[in-house]
Amino acid sequence: MTARLHTVGISKQYDSVTALSPTDLEVQDGEFLTLLGPSGSGKTTLLQIIAGLVEPSGGQLFISGKEATRTAAGERGIGMVFQSYALFPHLSVWENIAYPLRMRKMDKPAIAAAVKDALEMVQMGAYAHRLPRELSGGQQQRIALARCFVYKPSVILLDEPLGALDKKLREHMQSEIRKLHKELGATFIYVTHDQEEALNLSDRICLMNNSRIEQLGTPEDLYDRPASAFSAQFIGYSNLLPGTARRETDGSATLQHARYALPLRSDAKAGEVALVVRPEQAALCSPDDAYLKGAVTEVVFAGSDYRVLVDIGGDEPFLLRCGRRDAPAVGDVVGLRWNAGHTAVVHV
Repeated sequence: MTARLHTVGISKQYDSVTALSPTDLEVQDGEFLTLLGPSGSGKTTLLQIIAGLVEPSGGQLFISGKEATRTAAGERGIGMVFQSYALFPHLSVWENIAYPLRMRKMDKPAIAAAVKDALEMVQMGAYAHRLPRELSGGQQQRIALARCFVYKPSVILLDEPLGALDKKLREHMQSEIRKLHKELGATFIYVTHDQEEALNLSDRICLMNNSRIEQLGTPEDLYDRPASAFSAQFIGYSNLLPGTARRETDGSATLQHARYALPLRSDAKAGEVALVVRPEQAALCSPDDAYLKGAVTEVVFAGSDYRVLVDIGGDEPFLLRCGRRDAPAVGDVVGLRWNAGHTAVVHV
């Protein structure tokens, strides 16, 4: 694959505040890349620099191999869907969607057909002649999506575009965005703080923290092989068990702590680390056969399963998920066990 867009040391400084540390990032042609992270992590600043809405303090931006660091926003060939919708208040829904096509001098029949398809995509055909002020926030967001997708730009930036939608409609639009990505073959760069949304949509996730890239990889990489304690805790739920990793004479590795001695993956490096055990990786067992044991403090029904909290004597309870038939009761003393080869180890 070739890089559709990449940054070299791109950064942004506001007086003494670092909004984005020098960042190198390559986005491949046709890729769906999500910028994920908490508020203030730098993801929106990076997106705005790519869009041409914010001027970087340093570094370079390349689009399709050509430097575009100082290129005007309208000349970058990029489409953008804003969190704030940015619809024209005096134009109808139909006119809002048609606007970018008219700017590109398309003929009327082609415009009419494209707008009709875009309205159907976002389930807004019945609202074509309404003004934006006559729509709900979620409806306005769908029109903003349709207006961007209608002219099929090669790079599409989306800044938390589904934030105003309810859960059912959000899931529908995620499905539509995935389908559009495949149909258009365009490069999508998507900003969200919703980890589930990032896992559902992305080819790769760029996890950001403290104005820099924390980890970059596929959803499976970030979930199964977190590079840091922050990655392990931000992507999904994790139990972090601290200790000292030690190599044994037989080639195995163990985690040593005052409260436990636990098996690690054989490739774990020695040092101060934390063992990452996902809730679904652990299973209940007899306390006599357990790696850890403790009393159940809470059992929460979660639909398809139960979420169980176990007091293992540390600062945080151990969280696991178990089937509806296997759920223990509050107060039960249970054992916990897992496959060490399926866990991860992060340095702390």
